[in-house]
Amino acid sequence: QLQLVESGGGLVQPGGSLRLSCAASGFTLDYNAIGWFRQAPGKEREGVSCISGSGGSTYYADSVKGRFTISRDNAKNTVYLQMHSLKPEDTSVYYCAASDYSDYVCSPPYFASWGQGTQVTVSS
Repeated sequence: QLQLVESGGGLVQPGGSLRLSCAASGFTLDYNAIGWFRQAPGKEREGVSCISGSGGSTYYADSVKGRFTISRDNAKNTVYLQMHSLKPEDTSVYYCAASDYSDYVCSPPYFASWGQGTQVTVSS
């Protein structure tokens, strides 16, 4: 249905920044809501940030509000997650996912297509 590839993860120091990218392959991404999720070992997958198909509606988990920004460029088939002021608690595998719908609830069951994830490690 949709193929998604995450990139931009890596090792950063606390307080640093990363920008994650989620690129759609084989399709023009101009309708689907997109979410960023993360899952640390032994924990449930958590909705970090989601954006509607139009880009007009966004959601942020309380733990990342004021630090992360989600955006999308439908012409480039890409959604971004700009992360600032990173904390060790942000260490996780980050996944992007696409909904079959323009609107969303930022929770995993509402997203049908998933990327393979990109590792973000925040450590000194």
